[in-house]
Amino acid sequence: MTTTSPGRPRRTRSVTEMLLSIVLGLEAVVIFFVTLTVYGLQVVPAGYAFGGGAVFVLLLLAAAALLRYPAGVWFGWVLQVALLATGLLQPALYIVAAIFVAIWVYCFIKGTQIDKTKAAVATLFPPE
Repeated sequence: MTTTSPGRPRRTRSVTEMLLSIVLGLEAVVIFFVTLTVYGLQVVPAGYAFGGGAVFVLLLLAAAALLRYPAGVWFGWVLQVALLATGLLQPALYIVAAIFVAIWVYCFIKGTQIDKTKAAVATLFPPE
């Protein structure tokens, strides 16, 4: 049995915000595994690998929480550049980063298009 709490209603999230938060969450998981890989291959010392990986994961999760604001989306773009920079540690990461940046760009463009279409439909058919 589910109960609903009588409080303020949930904030409506945009499609762009939902898609980009999914991408950032997946990137956080990937960075966790990248951290283990960089440590296992002894590319950098353990402290740098785990410290840097933990900071990067926390930044990705913070960006996902901030996507409701325009600055949060810009922060997400900055993190995409930082993700590309991980290729400096291990060249194979350029491929992984390029895939995730492509997904980010696609979700940003499509999410924005869907949000604009939803706004146009809402003006034609306002809720009662």
